[in-house]
Formats: sequence, C-alpha cells, structure tokens
Amino acid sequence: MRVSNVVIRKRLVIVLIALAAVFCALVLRLGYVQMIQAPWLTEQAEDLWRRNIPVEAKRGVITDRNGEVLAYNGSAPTIVVIPSQVKDKESTARQLAPVLDMTYEKVLQTISKRTLLVYLQPGGRKITDEKARQVRTMGLPGVHVTEEGKRYYPHEGLAAHVLGFSGVDNQGLTGIERWYDDRLKGEKGRISFFANAKGQEMPQENDEYVAPKDGQKLVTTLDAEIQTFVERELENVVAKYNPDGVMAVVADPKTGEILALANYPTYNPGNYRSYPQETYNRNLSIWKNFEPGSTFKIVTLAAALEEKKISLTDRFYDPGYYEVSGRKIRCWKAGGHGSETMLDVVENSCNPGFMLMGERLGKETLFRYIDQFGFGQKSGIDLPGEGKGVMFRLENVGPLELATTSFGQGVAVTPIQQVMAVSAIANGGELMKPHLVKEWRDPETDQVIEQVQPEVVRRVVSENTAKQVRETLESVVARGSGKNAFLEGFRVGGKTGTAQVAENGAYKSGHYIVSFIGMAPVDNPRLVAYIAIDNPKAPLVFGGVIAAPVVGNILGDSLHYLGVEPSKGGLKREYQYTDVKPVEVPPIAGMTVQEAQKEMYGSGLQLKVETAGTGSYIVEQQPAAGTKVPPGSTVRLYLSDKPAR
Repeated sequence: MRVSNVVIRKRLVIVLIALAAVFCALVLRLGYVQMIQAPWLTEQAEDLWRRNIPVEAKRGVITDRNGEVLAYNGSAPTIVVIPSQVKDKESTARQLAPVLDMTYEKVLQTISKRTLLVYLQPGGRKITDEKARQVRTMGLPGVHVTEEGKRYYPHEGLAAHVLGFSGVDNQGLTGIERWYDDRLKGEKGRISFFANAKGQEMPQENDEYVAPKDGQKLVTTLDAEIQTFVERELENVVAKYNPDGVMAVVADPKTGEILALANYPTYNPGNYRSYPQETYNRNLSIWKNFEPGSTFKIVTLAAALEEKKISLTDRFYDPGYYEVSGRKIRCWKAGGHGSETMLDVVENSCNPGFMLMGERLGKETLFRYIDQFGFGQKSGIDLPGEGKGVMFRLENVGPLELATTSFGQGVAVTPIQQVMAVSAIANGGELMKPHLVKEWRDPETDQVIEQVQPEVVRRVVSENTAKQVRETLESVVARGSGKNAFLEGFRVGGKTGTAQVAENGAYKSGHYIVSFIGMAPVDNPRLVAYIAIDNPKAPLVFGGVIAAPVVGNILGDSLHYLGVEPSKGGLKREYQYTDVKPVEVPPIAGMTVQEAQKEMYGSGLQLKVETAGTGSYIVEQQPAAGTKVPPGSTVRLYLSDKPAR
C-alpha cells in the first residue's frame, strides 16, 4: 500500500514532538537534579567519602561547694589507625610497637582489621607527649594522633565514694561520675577527611575539624574541709580499732545537702584498678543495710511525743526486762534502771521504756511514722547503688516484732536514711531529699546554668515535737549515754547505738555495729553527723564509748571551721567519779613553733600536737583556744613561713 506524503509528514511531526518531549523531560530532570537535588546528592556522596577521627570532649570539672577542684580532665594524646591507609602494615607495626610498649604481633593484628578505624590499645591510649611526638615524627600513612581526656583526682582518695571514676572511653563508671555522666561527658568532636572506596585519602580535599563540646562543670554540696575532718577521724578509728568497715555522713539538715560522706575500706579513683571491686562498687553509707540499734529510738520517741502517748515527765519502772507475749526481753543493763522518767528512759537508752512506747503507739501508728521518716524506701540521693533497708510487712507484725522494732532490732536501715530522718528532727520536722549537686556551670564562661533547690519530701512531726526531741537528745549527750560527744561551748544532741549483727537468721556472738548520730547546735542545728563502725576490736564495744567521741570531734572541728558562734545556755555535762574531766586548749595561734612547744609541754595539759604545712609560724589551730577536750587529745597546728596577720 502506497503511503502518501501527508501521512509521512504527520508521522515525522509526531516523532519530532515525542523527541522534543523526551528532550524537555531530560532537561527538566537534569535541571531538577542540578538545581534541587544537588545539595542532597552532594551530602550523600560526602557521607560515603567522609571518614571521621573522633575527638573527645573534656569531661566536666567537679568541685566542692567552695570551688576546690575534686576532679578534672587533662589532655592526653591517643593513637588511632585507619587500616586501609596503611601501605606497609609489617613495617608500620615494627616501628610502632617499641614506642607504644606493645608487641609487634598485637600491633599488626590490630592494624590489619577490616574496619574503618581502630585504637591501638592499651599502649596507644592516653600516652605521653613524648611518645606522641615520636609517632608524629615517623609520618606513617594511616596513623593519626588525636586527643583524649584523662581524668585526674588531685586530692587522691578524698570523697572517693562520692566522686567515683570514669573509664578510658570517657564514660562515668561509679559515683556521681556515673550518675551525671550525660552532663559531664559533653559531646564528641571530629577530624573529617575524604577517602575513596579503598579507604585512600582523596587528594586536594581539605580536612574538616569540628570542635567537641566540653561537659558541664559540677559544683557539689561537699565541703572539702569537712570531708577532710571526717576522713581523718575514719583513719584514726581504723588505726585504733581495726574494724571491718566504717561509714560516716555529715549533712546540712535544713537543705538536705551532703557536706561529707566517707567509707572504709576506701580507694584512690585515679588508680581504682589496684583495689578489689567490692571496695569501689559498694558505697557503704548508702548501700549497707544493718540493724540500727538505739539510734532508731529517735523515731519511736518522736512518734510517741507527736501522738501524745507519753510525756517526758511520765514515770516508768524498769525491772530489767519487758514481758511481751509471755517472753521477757531484757534491758542492756542487768537488773534494770528502776524507777525513772521518760526523759531518763531516753538518757539511759532503756529498752523496756521504748517497748512501752511502741506498745502504746500500736503497730499501725509506729510503722506509719517509720514510713514517714523515710525508712524502707530509697532516700533519692543522687548516687548509684542505694539500698532500701528491710522492714517488717505490717501483716507480719505481732507483739514481739512491734517490741523489737521500737528499740531498733529486727529491722534494717541504711546510714543515709538515718541521717535524713534525724535531719527532720533537727530542722523542725520536715524530711528533706538528700542531694550532692549545688549547681551546674558553663565550662567556658563559668556562668551558673542551674541551681539545685532544697526539696521537702513531707512534714513528719510538728515543730514543737521536733524541739522536744532535740532537747531530749541534748540531755542524752550532757547526762546520758552520749557524754563522750559533749562539746564545751556548743549544744550537742545525739543518740548512741550498739547493734548485734545477724547472719543466717542468728546473731553472731561478739560482732557489733556501734554508731552515734549527733546534731549541733541544738537550738539551731547547722550539722547532723553520723558514724557507724562495723566490728571494732575493743574491750568495751558500745556506741557511747567508741562512736560518740568521733562524732564529737567531727562536729567540733566543723563548727569552728564554719565560724559558728558558741552556744548560749544549754545543759552542762554531768560528771561521775569515773569520768575523765576535760582540759582547756591554750591559745597557740600566732606563736612560733618553739614558743608553742614550750607552752604545750610545759603546761602539763596532756595534749598531743600535730602539725600541717611548713614554716616557723603557727597561723591557725584546731580546736580553737578555750575549747575543752579530753586529756590526750590532739591539737592540730597549721604552719606558715609568715606570721598570721
């Protein structure tokens, strides 16, 4: 069939139109790719070509409340290798191994891995500047020197269980280093370069440096001076009594701020690998559960006074036991205390008197107060590993369990729970949430980012009841079992504790935890201090004999350091013929060392001398002049090359 010219022309037009449409589509597509998709495609390509060498951020500085640095990061060089860029792996391994104190085989194995980037560890992590200089001088392809942060603890073991430590990868592992890891570690930076599919660096491409963002500065509630006082006393306790463990906490009762927290055994965070895991993983002051003994009687007393089940002038007769469900539970004093007031019951730490209080309260009321004071639950302190304690379930509490709980036996608590419960008595009746962070600061400008405010958990007793309990505890120190915590010039209140340790459902013969919790000044408490000593080796194992003087020393030194004015009024200590009367510390600050020695040794005061610092002049003394202390006490003299102004 013959095709006409008209048909041919029509077909040609259709083909031309189709070709034009295809051409236009290609032009539009090209324009879309070049104009619209270009940034996205470039980004995708760069992601394929880009190789990153991480640059660690500096971990945030940690200080005490006064700015004393407790932990900081120094910069340390680290060797990283991009295996695909290493041209001669055998030669590279031979050159690096001796510099990094690693075996040739280990280095070769590491740089032969089929991966983007490897650290030469352990020898190449956080090395000296000299080693880094040697590696740079070699100019080995694929071998790069970057910077990592190395954590330093300038006071070594001070507040070790509070601070914790961080690992080689800049991650917090224990303590507040772990609890606040997200804010302390900052954000990593990087050194970026472009490489082809074989991992070879692409020529004529500039490297890119993205600076890391340093971690925030953490200002703790700790006071390094008070922490030092506490740790000094722990060292003395360990040297004198060789205990299995010691726990101590000092808090501001009005805010819940922890001013000091220490344990024995302890460790140095900068060298934690040299210590057993249980030493640095167990913060005894917040983790250990044990029967509190008589320090728990403060809760029973507060509940009985608040519920008006007793008054301090009520009389009670202690025959040496209290009968519960046909069973006689004996007082610690053989033969009992006889006729006494309820104030005497507290002073004497008389178990039968407290069993009477528990009986009058009843199990529902007593255990409600125990719960309100924070026992059987975590306090919420910002540290990992906190314990909850162990309480009887209410449905399992019979007359016997009620009786033993009322004087601190059969239940288990933690030191931090006891400190916060007694802080509620000290501050007028409010349970506070304990905390270790005072504020957060910007690492560059040092401007405050966030201030942590005190947090009231709940009111547990009235101000009037709290005041009654405080005054009663002052009587315990002035006239009762806590006399060894008495401080001349300051009103101290407190309670002793001596608890036998249970194991496998039975009490271990001769194994006790002795404790003392105290506050001062009683009329306006600034501090609450607690110490518990596990299994001290001594002829007389009582909280009043072993633990009370330790808390007295901590409170005395801390109050003087804080500049707290001596108390007016208050109870005078009652002395028995067996008590050792204190001596008055003479004024020594301002003297030369020679003058002080003549004064101390010529006075016959039976005081020991301990010096700190160097120089010929004494610029400060602890305890202060005029303080009355037991004979044989140590007076610490702080020396300088220049006389005090």
